[in-house]
Amino acid sequence: MFADSAKIIIKSGKGGDGHVSFRREKYVPNGGPDGGDGGHGGDIIFQVDEGLNTLTDFRHRRKYAAENGQEGGKRNCHGKNGQSLVIKVPAGTIIRDAASDKVIADMSGGNTRQIILKGGRGGLGNQHYATSTMQAPKYAQPGQPAIELEVRLELKVIADVGLVGFPNVGKSTLLSRVTNARPKIANYHFTTLNPNLGVVDLSEGQGFVIADIPGLIEGASQGVGLGHEFLKHIERTKVMIHMVDAASVEGRDPVADIYAINKELQAYNPKLLDKPQVIAANKIDAIYEEAQSFIPKLKEEFEPQGIRVFPISAVSGQNLKELLYYVHELLGTVDQEPVVYQQEYFPELNVFQEEPYTVEFNQEEQVYVVEGPKIEKMLGYTNIESEKGFLFFQRFLKEQGILDRLEQAGIQEGDTVRMYGLAFDYYK
Repeated sequence: MFADSAKIIIKSGKGGDGHVSFRREKYVPNGGPDGGDGGHGGDIIFQVDEGLNTLTDFRHRRKYAAENGQEGGKRNCHGKNGQSLVIKVPAGTIIRDAASDKVIADMSGGNTRQIILKGGRGGLGNQHYATSTMQAPKYAQPGQPAIELEVRLELKVIADVGLVGFPNVGKSTLLSRVTNARPKIANYHFTTLNPNLGVVDLSEGQGFVIADIPGLIEGASQGVGLGHEFLKHIERTKVMIHMVDAASVEGRDPVADIYAINKELQAYNPKLLDKPQVIAANKIDAIYEEAQSFIPKLKEEFEPQGIRVFPISAVSGQNLKELLYYVHELLGTVDQEPVVYQQEYFPELNVFQEEPYTVEFNQEEQVYVVEGPKIEKMLGYTNIESEKGFLFFQRFLKEQGILDRLEQAGIQEGDTVRMYGLAFDYYK
């Protein structure tokens, strides 16, 4: 059973709590604090596995959790870090937040491994809270909580060429003849239910990946039938082959069929029509009289629009070589960068909802001080030194209203802002 979508629940590990303890040794009856820090919770990591091509495994298991960090121990013992959980998915898998449907990650192109949920940071032991006035602190920091999230996995086929057309026009037959794919072939009047991929090998090591996109029907862009499930696979392709029945074996008008499919593509995503197209007029072996042929009509209608028409027979192989070499030429004219969806949803931001924070101006130090559990959590989850972490930090300040609060407090460009161990100059 081909599976191209699944919903699962993922949960990072909780950070271990810091420990409260004091040195108790012979001749040292009143030793200082020696509580160790808690271990970090494990991350949830998604990784591409080239050996996978479906999401079937996720139909059988719904929950995935990383290990929690262990609590710190006495004698400054650091708690063990929780083990991260690596979840393997096929290339082309998009991870979305199930509630908002926003993209968290696209496992395509060069993105083969990504941390989706960071484990909670371990809490500090009581040794960190000793001061000249509080030499025996009985407080340790709790570990940061785990993040739990329901996500929707969606597999979009990665292929250079998409083969589209109404059911029963011969797409599966063509794929089986020109590639190593072995799709089930029969006179189905509904549609092939699974996208089938195959590699077309041309001379001198040239070739491309072609996908038989399941047969579309009118209304597909509104989700009629399995419309949305099929249309999403076309988004990553670079060239489209429209396949039609040039012999009109079932009485269909191939010209009208092409316009009908293009209408569905435009309704789903207008950018799909920007892709180069070519028409494969199939079943010429079934044309016995010239009057039955739709080839002249197809050429008259579409070649002035820049869309070449190739009369072919998927059964006998007639003119297939010419079609495939032309498609290869078209591929050389388009951008070779894969379509990769940008991140729209940042799970860490959800952790900071409803948490209080304060914005104050310290007259003595002449700095603006921002503090609170929300801020401390954010700094624990974020590596400000990395470009991605810094962009997340900027987004956090804006979306949490912290920038607005600083401006209300009278901050000016060049003023200093301090958040726990982090200090930076404010510029718009």
